[in-house]
Amino acid sequence: MSASPSGQDGPPRLAVVGIPGNRRLALFQDAVRAAGLPPAREIGWLDVVRGRAGFTAGETVRLDSPGEDPEVHRLLSGVADPTRVEGTGRWYERFTAAARAVGRAAGAAGAKVLDDPEELAVLFDKRLTHGVLDGAGVPVPLSPTSGPAAPAVTGWADVRERMAAAGVRGAFVKIAHGSSASGVLAVRTAGPGRVSAVTSVERDGAGRLYNSLRVRRYTAEREVAAIVDTLAPDGLHIERWMPKGTQRGRSADLRVVVIAGRATHVVVRTSASPMTNLHLGGARGDLDALRATVDAAGGSFAAALATCEAAAGCFPATHCVGVDLLPAPSWRRYTVGEVNAFGDLLPGLTGLPERAAAGLDTYAAQLAALPGRPARTATATTAFATATTPSLPRPERQDV
Repeated sequence: MSASPSGQDGPPRLAVVGIPGNRRLALFQDAVRAAGLPPAREIGWLDVVRGRAGFTAGETVRLDSPGEDPEVHRLLSGVADPTRVEGTGRWYERFTAAARAVGRAAGAAGAKVLDDPEELAVLFDKRLTHGVLDGAGVPVPLSPTSGPAAPAVTGWADVRERMAAAGVRGAFVKIAHGSSASGVLAVRTAGPGRVSAVTSVERDGAGRLYNSLRVRRYTAEREVAAIVDTLAPDGLHIERWMPKGTQRGRSADLRVVVIAGRATHVVVRTSASPMTNLHLGGARGDLDALRATVDAAGGSFAAALATCEAAAGCFPATHCVGVDLLPAPSWRRYTVGEVNAFGDLLPGLTGLPERAAAGLDTYAAQLAALPGRPARTATATTAFATATTPSLPRPERQDV
């Protein structure tokens, strides 16, 4: 019988920190049952935030998203309405403090945490993540806000100045601690007073900002400036707007799930807007067609996966991440746009057929990759461990 991560015999005793009743925990528990493991003990983020969470020796602790719970959102951000965009700076401070508290409590109890709190603190700051990736040689968009030493962006005037200094006419302006395209603006400038921004942010008459499921375009600089000035106190990150490949006339990128260092699942996301997030009108594209396009262009799908694995390798103490990969129009170069700590919510998606997670969803694949779990088959294990890892291509330097 294999040893568990805690050093005890038998299957791992799992605990998961998340939102009880949430679809994420339901899908994870389904995978736990299908794997023949005892149900994972659930610890609510609400209990963590209120200091009531405890762990026991020998548990393997998974951290899942604290999202989709209005009370948890209020306690972390200080904003009662979960559709509001503001408050992400406070949310980040309180969330990272809560994650570190989990790490301390689990360690003191003799439990093992699958997601390192210090790495989560980097992953939830786009400026820090970009700096780590760039320092490791992972291709990323040009950014004047990368790394901990970059001066803070104080408002729209800073954004315009830094874009101009970098020679960038098109940029994504992102809240540093956002997710799911919250607070993201795809900005184009063309001289004084000539500005447009595509975003899901809606601004009401009182100047409050809300997340919307409708992508809209602002063409008045004063409107763009008002949104950016409101977001700036929470922290902003600026990245060059990289032109992307297309599929059936729609802009395309990839969400690649990397588990225990190996790329396992890929979903193509296409959109008529700069944001490909599925909840903002994006749609799942055709992976087989994408692979054929890459081959026809003389590119390498294996190199694309290797780029994602290199990005995930910058966070070796985090069991699973979702990497957003941006293909150049040539389909021969790739740039990493994001690394997401909780980027595995892809219901119905099974693993790449040539890799060890074939036939498994993202949660089942994470369980199969736990230390001490028996391999599915010798053939799959060999394929998983010997996947090709070609050298990383550098991004094409283009602008819009």
